[in-house]
Amino acid sequence: EVQLVESGGGLVQPGGPLILSCAASGFTFSIYSMHWVRQAPGKGLEWVSGISNGNGIIRTYADSVKGRFTIYSDNSKGTLYLQMNSLKPEDTDVYYCAKGLHTDVDYGPDYWGKGTLVTVSS
Repeated sequence: EVQLVESGGGLVQPGGPLILSCAASGFTFSIYSMHWVRQAPGKGLEWVSGISNGNGIIRTYADSVKGRFTIYSDNSKGTLYLQMNSLKPEDTDVYYCAKGLHTDVDYGPDYWGKGTLVTVSS
């Protein structure tokens, strides 16, 4: 059974940093792409970032977070991370970790965790 458990969310001031973690189990972590997706209350899902651990590590980002967020993973621990810097109030969302459908990050996710809330406010 695929399980994805996010942690690290909380309240942070604008301009501050935060690191999210996602502990994955139930599948071979290293052969699938992994993603972060977010959702604000009453709004649709927004894809944030993806990482492919295939022949070479490929990282992709939404324009809204490019240059501020960094996705990385530790295959030995089966853990995905999202380093978020220069946070803005509009980054306030529930952040979901998601398993990719394929090694290729372009295929998008097929399983999601339950999410962790990030609130950016002074």
